[in-house]
Parts: sequence; C-alpha cells; structure tokens
Amino acid sequence: MSDDSDDPKPAELSLTTVMNRGRDRPMGFFEHLEEMRWMIIKCMVVFVIFAVIIGYYLAEFNGLLLQPLVKVQREYPTVDLTLGTNSVLEGFNVVIQMCILGGLLTAAPFMLFFIGRFVSPALNEKELKVILPLCVSAFVLFLCGAAFGFYILVPGTLRTSTEINVMFHYTTRWTAGSYFSMLSWLVLGVGGTFEFPLLILLLVWLGIMSTAFLRKYRRHAIVLIVIIAAIVTPTPDPVNMLLMATPLYILFELAILVASRVEKRRLARKR
Repeated sequence: MSDDSDDPKPAELSLTTVMNRGRDRPMGFFEHLEEMRWMIIKCMVVFVIFAVIIGYYLAEFNGLLLQPLVKVQREYPTVDLTLGTNSVLEGFNVVIQMCILGGLLTAAPFMLFFIGRFVSPALNEKELKVILPLCVSAFVLFLCGAAFGFYILVPGTLRTSTEINVMFHYTTRWTAGSYFSMLSWLVLGVGGTFEFPLLILLLVWLGIMSTAFLRKYRRHAIVLIVIIAAIVTPTPDPVNMLLMATPLYILFELAILVASRVEKRRLARKR
C-alpha cells in the first residue's frame, strides 16, 4: 500500500500550485502561442454563451435595465416617459448593445480566471499573492461602482432631466438609444472609476508613491475627484456631482489607510 502522507492536501495547496496545475514542465515559444490561442478561444466561448443567454431572455433583461426609468415614472405619473425610437436600426443597436455589454460583464469572472491561468507560470508565489487579490478586488470594486451608478446615479439623472422638462414645459421624447447609452456610460464609467484605489495601492506597493505624499496633496486629490465626478456624471447639477464625489473621496481615504499598512510591511521586510 502506497504512503499518501506526503501528498499535499487541498487546503495546503499554494496559489502557484492551483494556478499552474498540470503546467509544470517548461514550454516552448509555439506552445505558449498554442496556450494563448486556447485561452482566447475559451474567453470567446464563455462570452458567446452568456451573450446568447441574454439574447434568449432579452425581454427579462430589458425589464431589469428599465428599473430606474420605471422608478422615476412612478414618481412623475403625469409625465410621459415612455421610450421610443427615431431611426429604423435603433432597436437593433439596443439589442446588440445589451448582448455585447451584458455578455462581457457576466463572462468577466471566467475570462479573468482563464487569463490568470495563462500568465500564472510567469509569476512567482509573492507576485501571485499580490496579483490575484488585486484582480478579485478590481472585480468587486467594479461591481460596487456599477451598482452605485445603476441604483443611485441613473435615477438621479432621470429625475433631474424630468424636472427640467417639467419646469420649461418641454415634451419628453426620450429614445431607447439615448437611455441605454446613458445607462452604459454611468454603469461602466462609474464601475471603472471605483477601481482607482487599487492604482494607489499598487503605486505604494511598488514604492513609486508614499502615504505621506497622498496626505500632503489631499486637497489636490479632492479637486481631482470633483473633476472626475463632473466628467462621469452626464448632468452638471451639483447634487449628482456630490453623489458621485462622496464615495470616491471615501475610497480615497480607505486607499490611504490600506496603503499605510502596505507601506509598513514593505519597510519591515527591508529591515
């Protein structure tokens, strides 16, 4: 009977072992190209699967994306906020936009895993311990930003636009294309903006930036955050800008707090 006492238990497997399982032997240039080809194929297959699923349940997915508009419609029952189209292909463009963006967002975790499996042999244990948490944190922060944009900023933008139309007695003729373009800009833009603390942490970990520098130029960072909020929010009203700037500033302070711990650990290792 063979002795299995030396075999690593699943709980004891390192990150490198998990990511590089079955790929311990050195590979040549063309083998790397073959691995990259299969990585791209797997990413495309996962994307197509989720895009097809969204296309199959297009009516349900469309109803989900219209929730902010439905919420504002209930608040302004006397205003006609029904979406329409002003071109023959606008409806087709909306369908393509929903399938492509929805497929990318839902397939993103699987695609990140496939990409991680591909690049993992070039990373050592220390680098994997940094890269993998960064990828997970980036995805979580993106989801938080996308949810913030979808549930907070999109309804706020619709309310502001509706109130302006009511004040000037304008007839509301919103189109499906303009609504989904605004929705994509806010959801994707805010989701990407929420990832900026990771850039700060990475710069501090690499020693390019220090927490003392961040604290010294805190006022400049506030001005930059306000500018970013003004760019991301589609309406120039101060309410939406404040709604966007507040979580960004909170994330900036949290980034400084976490970066200070990273900085202390790096200095302790040098000693």
